[in-house]
Amino acid sequence: MTSRPGIPATSPGETTLGDHVLGQLRRLGAAVDLSEADTELYGQVLIESLAGAAHRPLSLPPASPAFLSDDHTPVEFSLAGAPDTAPALRVLVEPGWAHNDMVDSGRAGLAAIRALGARWGFATDQLDALADLFFPAEAQGPLALWYALDLRAGGVPGVKVYLNPSASGPESAARTVREALRRLGYGQAFEQLPAAAGYPFLALDLGAWTSPRVKVYVRHLRMSADDACALSRTSGAAAADVRYFFHAAAGSLAPSERGENDTPRLVGRPALTCHSFTEGDSNPSGFTLHIPVRDYVRDDEEALARATALLNRAGVDPTVLRRSLAALTQRSLADGVGLIAYLALVYERNRPLRLTAYLSSEAYRVRPPQEQYPRGTCLPAQRTQSVLDFGHQAVGHTSPHTAQKEVTWSPTASRS
Repeated sequence: MTSRPGIPATSPGETTLGDHVLGQLRRLGAAVDLSEADTELYGQVLIESLAGAAHRPLSLPPASPAFLSDDHTPVEFSLAGAPDTAPALRVLVEPGWAHNDMVDSGRAGLAAIRALGARWGFATDQLDALADLFFPAEAQGPLALWYALDLRAGGVPGVKVYLNPSASGPESAARTVREALRRLGYGQAFEQLPAAAGYPFLALDLGAWTSPRVKVYVRHLRMSADDACALSRTSGAAAADVRYFFHAAAGSLAPSERGENDTPRLVGRPALTCHSFTEGDSNPSGFTLHIPVRDYVRDDEEALARATALLNRAGVDPTVLRRSLAALTQRSLADGVGLIAYLALVYERNRPLRLTAYLSSEAYRVRPPQEQYPRGTCLPAQRTQSVLDFGHQAVGHTSPHTAQKEVTWSPTASRS
């Protein structure tokens, strides 16, 4: 039995956080046909980023109330699918998870990104230019820095960094986003963003990207399908696609979630939109609508049914998503909710429409089913000639989406 400074010793055979997420990553890699060598490399990076926290026994509560997932696991996976392309697997990590203090968490996060830059030969100049905005001396908020790896064949991923615009307080978030965009060369971009109930994240693409993006995430209260369509107008997204996606992902909603004129609205966890900018663009080059499906379904069986309907309609084989869920857990999908956390509709200029499912690790807790939502509560949608109707023809369009978590740790976690 060994121990590390600040990390409880594990008993022989005791499962650690690192054991749990590394096993999931290996099984997910096999599900998407990622080579064993590439999967092991990415797994090594994941464990190194978590540092000593990777050796923390799962018999203990989470080291901190991580904002990244409902049960405070500092890792989330996602699976993106587009017509006629291989599915893309990603992993989102909070490297400073073991630090309750946001200043220390930010330092750990920056160190992890610089280590990734040294490993894969990319610069962190853009991130360094924003350090005073996002890593103040008295940092606030539920996160300091996350990163995501787009797990590509060949062992060189795309790297994304997520930062907290409310690091100096929520009242400063809009000002921080505006100044960050200005420093990054997007002086007019803030004016192109929609009205917001908050700015949870600003994200940067680092490393191997053909067209690196800056992305701003916007929170929207009480969203309806009409609201979602209005928000997407400048993106080139087809209104029929956005409307169908909203209804399919959110379901029929409960009577209490209907507003004036019986309009269904998301009155629980709010929706997010993401607006991406690429070099030389004054207008957004991409738009993503994130629906927190886990708050509007009874269980993950229903969430999978909704995701499957969307994937089929878009011309994307849902088999890999089913295999991926089996790679994460052995529990019945009807026994919990939140394994599928978000569903997202993604538009980027000159790229096919994409659908993304965000998948929880559930290292510490499984949320029980929500009995107020009966099964099979998808709204009927008017049939239209849209990209989602004919996903295999979708061209010409060119994204760890999380709202405030209010759960406590429970020892009744899924162990798989």
